[in-house]
Parts: sequence; C-alpha cells; structure tokens
Amino acid sequence: MRLIDIFKLSIRMFKARTSRTLLTILGMSIGIGAILFLVSFGYGLQKTLLEKITTSESLLTLDVAKKKSGNTVLNNKTISEIDRMEEVEEVSASSQIISRGSLGDIFVDMSVIAAEPSFFRLGGIIVEEGESINDEDEKGVVITSALADIFGKEGKELIGEEIAFVFYVPKSDKTGNEKKDTDLKSKSRDDFEKIAPDTKYKIVGVIKKDSSAAYVNSNSLKYLKINRYDQVKVKSVSNDKMEIVREKLLNKELQVSSLSETVDQANKVFKVVQIVLMIFGIIALVVSAIGMFNTMTIALLERTEEIGIMKSIGASNLAISLMFVMEAAIMGLLGGVVGVLIGFLGGELFNIGVNAIASRFGGESVDLFFIPYWFILTIIIFAGLVGIATGIVPARRASRIDPLDALRYK
Repeated sequence: MRLIDIFKLSIRMFKARTSRTLLTILGMSIGIGAILFLVSFGYGLQKTLLEKITTSESLLTLDVAKKKSGNTVLNNKTISEIDRMEEVEEVSASSQIISRGSLGDIFVDMSVIAAEPSFFRLGGIIVEEGESINDEDEKGVVITSALADIFGKEGKELIGEEIAFVFYVPKSDKTGNEKKDTDLKSKSRDDFEKIAPDTKYKIVGVIKKDSSAAYVNSNSLKYLKINRYDQVKVKSVSNDKMEIVREKLLNKELQVSSLSETVDQANKVFKVVQIVLMIFGIIALVVSAIGMFNTMTIALLERTEEIGIMKSIGASNLAISLMFVMEAAIMGLLGGVVGVLIGFLGGELFNIGVNAIASRFGGESVDLFFIPYWFILTIIIFAGLVGIATGIVPARRASRIDPLDALRYK
C-alpha cells in the first residue's frame, strides 16, 4: 500500500467523526497552550527583570570598594594601578559627598555621588526619565525617584528644574585626621564644615531608587580635588578575563563583587520556576494525551471490520499500524499548532489586562511574556511525538487483529 493511500485513510476521521476528532485536537491544544503560556510567562519575568537591573556592559564589570579591615585606599594612585592592568578595559570611579540640597523652599540632607558619565553605563544604571549625566553639560544632575518624592513631585515634572547643593566634610580632629563617621543624619551640623558655596545644577534625569541621592559629573567638582573614592567600576576586556581581574583586585585587599553573580543567581531561580511551571503544563498535557488515547482506542473498535476487509485484500500489518500512528501524529501536530496559537493569544490577553490595571494605578507597562522561537518549534515537535506515542498501542492491536475475527466483529 502506498504512503499517500495510508495518509488518505488516516485523515478519514476528520470527515467521518469530525466533532470527536476536533474535540480531541482541542484537548491536546489546551495542554500545549498551558505549557507555552506558563513557560513563556517564566521567560518573560526573567527577561523583564534582567532588563531592569543590567546592561550588556555591566555584566563584564566588577564593583570595587575598600574593605573595612583593609589597608588599601581607593585613591587616584590605586585607580591608576587598576587601569594599567592588562585585562582591564575601562575604569570609572565615584565618590559620595555629604550634602544639603534645596529645591524651592524644601531642604534635604542627602548624598551626592560624584561620578564619571561612564559610571551609569558600566553600572547598568538605567535612567527612567530624561537623560544621564554627560560631559557636554557638566552641571546636569540625575536624581533618584525617592528624592523626587521628597520634593513632592513626579520625576518627569522636575526635569529642567534647578537644584542647589551645599557640600560638607567631617571636621578634622586634633590630630589632623578626618572623623570616620560621615553620616550627616547621625551627627550635628557642628561636626561638619562647609567646603564649597552653594552650587546650582539642572536636573536632567531621574532613576528609580529608594534612597534619596543625586548623581553629578565629577568634572564639575574638580575644585574639590577629590582623591578618595567609595566605589569603582572596573570593566574587564572579556568574560574570560573577569576572574583574573577579580583575583588581582582581591590581592590588593579590595572588596570585589559583580552584577553577573546576581544575574547568575537570578537565572538559577528562574530555571527552577520555569521547570515548576512546565510541570503544571505537562500535567494538563498528560490529561489531553489520555483523551487522545481514548479516541484512538474507540476508533480501533469502530474500524475493526474495516481492518479485516483491508487485510483480506492484501494490506500488511505495517500498513495498518502506520495508518493509526499517522492519524495520531496528525492530531498531535495540529494540536501543537493550535496550542501555540492559544498560548500566544492567552499570553497577549493576560498581558493587556495586567498592563491596563498597572497603568490605572500609576504603574509602567511591561511585557510579561517572552516566547523563544526554538521553544515554539520544540513544543510542536513534542506534540507530534505525544500523538505518535498515544497511537502506538492501538496501532499494534490493530495490526494483530485476525481478518476472519474482524469480519465477524459486530
């Protein structure tokens, strides 16, 4: 029997038992759709979170700070030594300055972080509104959303506004050394001395952060002659060299961490989440597969006499088996294709609903679903394999039917 003839016999069920066949395919589609919906939800959450906390360059960057118990000081000399390392591509330092900021009639004790424009890029700091600090406008300042809330306005409303800073440092003690405690809120004003007159900046951007702080271009504070830094971003030339740079920095008794470690931990957590969600989807698929197996078994009983006639006129056992397996595979593949559509549409509708609720309460729109193309192809093939698996047992039973018994079957 030719393969085309077997195929034609396999699709007869769509005409003879249309409702039952379509319901079986729908059951398979719901199972596949559930897997796609849940797994793409896991991928979407992962993608959205990582886009919020990182950039490609920040994954190659190490955060370097002074150890509390270490003797190495992060000054210009140390930074020059780090920059000269063969495995280091770029270095960007920042220094935290105690300040009092004023906008209109509101005064706020806060921290001002003097940094190079590259600090944002290497640190994966994303500006939600406006733009980042830059060398073209050295008097531009980026504030946090928490600071904007203190001033009683939304971040975008403050873009273009002027904010004035007064900078302070701890007074020197009798030995000429600076006092270690630089927390303005925990000390009285008498413990600090003013180191610069009021300096006005224009707010150019806002970042989402819980602490009240502002970022200014360190070039605008050259007159302070800063030679001590709180944090340094060190970008390695490649991912392979990061561990070498880390070891060299640790040998200098510096504290080293990286965003890539956080990302790796987040990816591990999301892998577990995706597996759990996939298990729930597979449970739905198993239920659908049982329904398909039931359909194929009923089809076998209904077509017993037909099988007897086919065998009596020369149809081989292999042809009979292929007919049932092909029928199950077709239903499985169709169930996979329709399931992908159901999963995609379900995700889009769910995403629209969530974003509508979020925008109503002042939140931002996010895409909670992400479907890798390889996963779509994999799940369709998987659906076809499930269909074949459910058709194997009825196919074997059909091929073993005795033609005489089949012809007498009522």
